[in-house]
Amino acid sequence: MEENYLVLAFYALTQIEEPHREVKRWKRFLESIDAMGRIYINEDGVNSQMSIAHADSSKFYEWLLNDYPGTEIKVHQYSEHAFPKVTVKYREQLAAMDRDFDLSQGGEHVSSERWAKMVEERDEDTVILDVRNDYEWDVGHFEGTERPELKTFREFPKLAEDLAKTRDLKKTKVMMYCTGGIRCELYSCLMKDEGFKNVYQLDGGVIKYGLEQGNKQWKGNLFVFDDRLVVPISDKEKNEVISECLHCKAKIDTYYNCANMDCNDLFLSCLKCAEKMKGCCSEECIDAPRRRPFELTEDPKPFRKLPFEEKQALTPTDVASCQSAQ
Repeated sequence: MEENYLVLAFYALTQIEEPHREVKRWKRFLESIDAMGRIYINEDGVNSQMSIAHADSSKFYEWLLNDYPGTEIKVHQYSEHAFPKVTVKYREQLAAMDRDFDLSQGGEHVSSERWAKMVEERDEDTVILDVRNDYEWDVGHFEGTERPELKTFREFPKLAEDLAKTRDLKKTKVMMYCTGGIRCELYSCLMKDEGFKNVYQLDGGVIKYGLEQGNKQWKGNLFVFDDRLVVPISDKEKNEVISECLHCKAKIDTYYNCANMDCNDLFLSCLKCAEKMKGCCSEECIDAPRRRPFELTEDPKPFRKLPFEEKQALTPTDVASCQSAQ
């Protein structure tokens, strides 16, 4: 299968005086190339995950780096677009946490090589924080990390507050990592505000780490917020599947969205159980009135939630055509 597309992940933390104007500028440019993805912009910078035709990559890099010099772009090869459409919009928070911080006061950036060594040599005074969601941790994580009890990123301040009550703020080494690095830019500031003196963040996140270090000190695969859902962190090494099917507990790292449109939860399932459960996460969801017809596939894509008003207006016959309309 030819890999004619690139999946890009990058962010630039820099002052943007007219972010709404910048949104329009991005939209105009992206209309001129073959690109899809999510680009969020505000006064603090840009956060982007996108896919782009290989043939347009040089043109895009030149355009981006002209205005955001030094931006580090993490790149994976892929056979098709990893996003269904292009979205460029103003967003009040580049990574949701409902707090304002001085980003210059964040943790120390640690290279992938040094990070691998720190994980290997960790002691009882070291805490490795996975600042992702629990379902991201399930399919892959660094050795020595505990499953984060986070359903949304906005819950992290409570986690940080609780940790500060149980740890020596001067002795504890807090190591933080996330998918692409931007969450740690913000969350490391919070850890410093809580009083922790030694805060380290994995530079470039797990994506960059995998490209440079492979599976060293890493278990499983990587959850990503695009149509691929779960990917190896390195194309050069065989990875171990560590997560389990929700229903039969077989080793699997394939995520499905529940076919019950009023649930839509992500859950892990093997192909056999997905077919048996008609694409649902529970028996209750199988009997739901707005259940999408299940299409058996080993490579499922995420299903996008409809707005509440649209879901309410659906009749049972509408549901059958809903999936193809997304």
